[in-house]
Amino acid sequence: MSPAQRPPQPSFGELVAVFGRIGLINFGGPAGQIALMHRVVVDEKRWLEEDAFLRALNFCTLLPGPEAQQLATYVGWRLHGVRGGLAAGLLFIAPGAAVILGLSVLYAYAEGVAPVGAALLGVKAAVLAIVVEALIRLGRRALKGPLKIGLAVAAFAALFLLHLPFPIVVAGAALVGFGAQPSGAAVEGDVTGGWARLAWEAIKTIATWLPIWAAPLALLFVTLGPHHVLTTLGFFFGKLALVTFGGAYAVLSYMAQAAVETHHWMSAREMVDGLGLAETTPGPLILVSEFVGFQAAFRSPDPFTPLVAGTLGALLTLWMTFTPCFLWIFAGAPLMERLEHARRLQGALAAITAAVVGVIANLTVWFALHVVFRQVAEVDLGPVRLLQPAWGSLDYAALGMALLAAGLLFRLKLGVMKTLGVCMVAGLALHLARLI
Repeated sequence: MSPAQRPPQPSFGELVAVFGRIGLINFGGPAGQIALMHRVVVDEKRWLEEDAFLRALNFCTLLPGPEAQQLATYVGWRLHGVRGGLAAGLLFIAPGAAVILGLSVLYAYAEGVAPVGAALLGVKAAVLAIVVEALIRLGRRALKGPLKIGLAVAAFAALFLLHLPFPIVVAGAALVGFGAQPSGAAVEGDVTGGWARLAWEAIKTIATWLPIWAAPLALLFVTLGPHHVLTTLGFFFGKLALVTFGGAYAVLSYMAQAAVETHHWMSAREMVDGLGLAETTPGPLILVSEFVGFQAAFRSPDPFTPLVAGTLGALLTLWMTFTPCFLWIFAGAPLMERLEHARRLQGALAAITAAVVGVIANLTVWFALHVVFRQVAEVDLGPVRLLQPAWGSLDYAALGMALLAAGLLFRLKLGVMKTLGVCMVAGLALHLARLI
């Protein structure tokens, strides 16, 4: 597209209007959200050329955090600098965050209401099929060659059998991928021109944003102490924001097991409920962290009321999860062209993506056991720990709806939102028929 053919840069008001609309309709997970932005930004508005959009997408996949939200932030930054990035990035998540907060409140107060539980059982069954679909889709794309297949298997074993920390699994995969590249192919092209200036600008940006990110956590640490649930939430989700490579499904495995087994903020079935709610709302799937933060603080509210504590917990998790996304874009976007040619960095990313297949496989098995069985115990076999279901606790209704969801997704290609709706209605119908 020549400069004469390219439309004028949009006004800030037009940018806000467009990303406000995108924030309201960005269902369908990262793939659907990125496709939506591509249609609007490249095809309809022509604010970015195709090559620039793809370079930005490749850059965002290198970063920890939700790549679709970071891509929105990049587009806003490219068009209107920092204020454009803030506007686009915030509008991308604000509608979904508001809906999740409302659903979190309803969930906390409606817990134990039979029709709600029946509908959520249908949602959970559908989510199981959705996670399986994500595993298959990513596996086909990422597992090319024996090294990457081995990394996926090793990542699954490390998490499911040995319960190694998620950051260690990601770091190990990155080192393998980095080292697998030829030593002479670290960098291609001219990357020296202006590097010092760009690096200095990035350092200044990081030095500005890190205190902004840490300020609420420091305030909580001083006022409520290191062991208060809000402080614990802040530290946990701050750490999570630094290691969320590979998309939401990858980090959900770590988040779910930590929230349930380490911190005991909720049960496994409640965690799956939260994922189901996040699947039905616009915005990144990682917004499920807001649900976790609300429920954890709601149940340990002192010195606040439960509603106030839960709201603070939700807002804190949002802050700790998404503030670094702006930091990465504002600090790293000027370096993007040079990072694109770093072969060893690309090799590390490819290895992480392969390991993420194993991470999602671990999440799939964990979810399947807790959705289909009412009781799941952990058996300690020395260095190996296995999840063992109580076979008599098999939930036939959940199993049936999971198979229904799989048929709708894989055979009829019905789509995520319609599948969720059908399974929710099926759960309510089974409840009205007094079968659950």
